[in-house]
Amino acid sequence: MTKKQINEFRFFLKDSIRQMIDFSLTDQSMGLQPPPLEKPYDKGYTLIKLPDFQSIIDKETSLFEAINNRRSHRVFTKEPLKLDELSFLLYTTQGIQKVINPAVALRTVPSAGCRHSFETYITAINVIGLDKGIYRYMPTKHSLLPIRLDENIETSIIMGTLGQSFTGKASVNFIWSTIPYRMEWRYGLASHKVIAIDIGHVCQNLYLSAYAIHCGVCAIGAYDQLLMDKLIEVDGEEEFVIYIASLGKIK
Repeated sequence: MTKKQINEFRFFLKDSIRQMIDFSLTDQSMGLQPPPLEKPYDKGYTLIKLPDFQSIIDKETSLFEAINNRRSHRVFTKEPLKLDELSFLLYTTQGIQKVINPAVALRTVPSAGCRHSFETYITAINVIGLDKGIYRYMPTKHSLLPIRLDENIETSIIMGTLGQSFTGKASVNFIWSTIPYRMEWRYGLASHKVIAIDIGHVCQNLYLSAYAIHCGVCAIGAYDQLLMDKLIEVDGEEEFVIYIASLGKIK
């Protein structure tokens, strides 16, 4: 690791690049249509409608309590996650509150320029009402799209997370991908730092929401990029995994 390499990677953390970009040349400024706010899917697939979650919200848990008691958990009980609990977690991390137009929506988390470059995939391992496998969250319909059923999903996620065995014992793993062009359409080369910032907002919401339903979370930044992209069936270029979090019931 050379000083030059260090400086190059530190440059990514700065916003100096914004002074180097001609924003009149971005695709938005050039009049190109924005990408859709949700990745299209084959309408031949049957979506799984997620249930209402209002009845499970613990109104006695304060925001301060959730923040003050936030911890990462790598030990989970065998108690399964209920589908309404998963519904709650998906909504609080990437749920759509209001659609402004086909390319813009207000969500439960902030995003630079309201661009929201993420898709949410889950590995269902111990969720009541879901077969083991990979699913994608469809926020416009608050539903799940089955990607692939897999009885050995525990093995796949452990391998994809470089042998972190607790991922195979979680009820569910949240796997967030990014479609960078959603951000690049507006911000060009200034997009990539804010994509990294935005995903932190999403995972923090998962931590706080999980506390409210007596679950634990462990965020994961170390994983095999090729295996994880293959696991959720994305190309690794126009869409790729950016962050993972394991979640399950705790004592």
